[in-house]
Amino acid sequence: MKLAQFYDGIELYREEKIVYARLMTPHRVLSTCRSSAGGMHDDLMYLYNHQSCEPAGGHMNARMYRLAVDSPEDYKREVADRHNLPFQRCATLGTAANMNNAAICIERFCDLEVVTVCTGGVEGNAGRAGDPATYYEPQDDSAKGQIDLECERRPGTINAMIFLNRELTPGAMVTAVITATEAKTAALQELEVGSKYSEGLATGTGTDQIAVASKLGGKAISFAGKHSKVGELIGRTMHDAVLETLALQNGLTAAGQCSSLAHLERLGIDSREMCQGIGEFLSRDNADLFEKSFSNIIKDPLTVAAVAALVHLRDKFVWGTLPKSCMPEVMALYGAQISAAVSGKSHRIHDYMQVLSSLHKSLDKHVFLEFVYQAFALGFSEKWTDPKSEICEGTGLRDEEAATMR
Repeated sequence: MKLAQFYDGIELYREEKIVYARLMTPHRVLSTCRSSAGGMHDDLMYLYNHQSCEPAGGHMNARMYRLAVDSPEDYKREVADRHNLPFQRCATLGTAANMNNAAICIERFCDLEVVTVCTGGVEGNAGRAGDPATYYEPQDDSAKGQIDLECERRPGTINAMIFLNRELTPGAMVTAVITATEAKTAALQELEVGSKYSEGLATGTGTDQIAVASKLGGKAISFAGKHSKVGELIGRTMHDAVLETLALQNGLTAAGQCSSLAHLERLGIDSREMCQGIGEFLSRDNADLFEKSFSNIIKDPLTVAAVAALVHLRDKFVWGTLPKSCMPEVMALYGAQISAAVSGKSHRIHDYMQVLSSLHKSLDKHVFLEFVYQAFALGFSEKWTDPKSEICEGTGLRDEEAATMR
């Protein structure tokens, strides 16, 4: 089915598990295609993005997926033949994402037009540049690359096809890829997508692919960086397309990330672990009540703001922005913000800070998470108490709950 036509230069189609673009006029193409059509070419006729497998359960063992990994040329030939496309004139991208969730974004300025078509998923394979690798290609062809099979099965890829109605020089084509990559990372930062391989924020996935196609003819644009208008349009379309496709594929939205857990899960926890961890510092009755109220508590905007601030400050200590000598005071202060947000009693911040200042603090993720759990418990223990009721002096905790924090 024909989806659209742009600048009298490309036609976009979707059929079954493929979205493909027919280049109606000659284009310069730079792509990550793993077959012989990859790299820079001026003679291609088609670009396509193909769903090679299902990511169900994180298991990716379909025949087409194996073919895409082990024999890219044969994979491209089979997909092209199935859709009556000229095998030698195609560049391909592969993914587990649903083609019905493809996002199409367009930006124009004067005679310039940029179109980005993007699919994406980040639930299993999001990573940060520099994370520990899982694959190595040795120089000796007789040896096999070292592959961590468990990581290999993780689904998650952001694929983009970017089309421009103006010619870009070869150097500008490379700059366009840089700009698009930065835009993708900016979108992931806004969504607070955590790496699945480290404690950092993701900058992409481990299998991201891209193709840039610029229409040949006329004066070529020589620069596509952020200072150029074409770079701005590339950045905006890529950024918006990533946000849109992740909302469709993963249900991942900025509003949906208003959750304390969304800021903590890159440290390796899930909702069950977080709820249980906080409950360990509460009385049995309060722990039961907290469990029943968990989803509402962690989505409270003031609580999310306090947790996000503390997690970001931990990053600042890890990166060396803040001196570690200040960590005890900073963590106690911002931990008290969590307690105050949970209890709804902002006037108690000083008391909460006094309690939290006596607790063990560290950048180690396990110690850090325990501190966060204690901050939650400290606030929740007071949330429904009568201000005039008997409490442990200076703590806001009843005897049973104060004992759990000593």
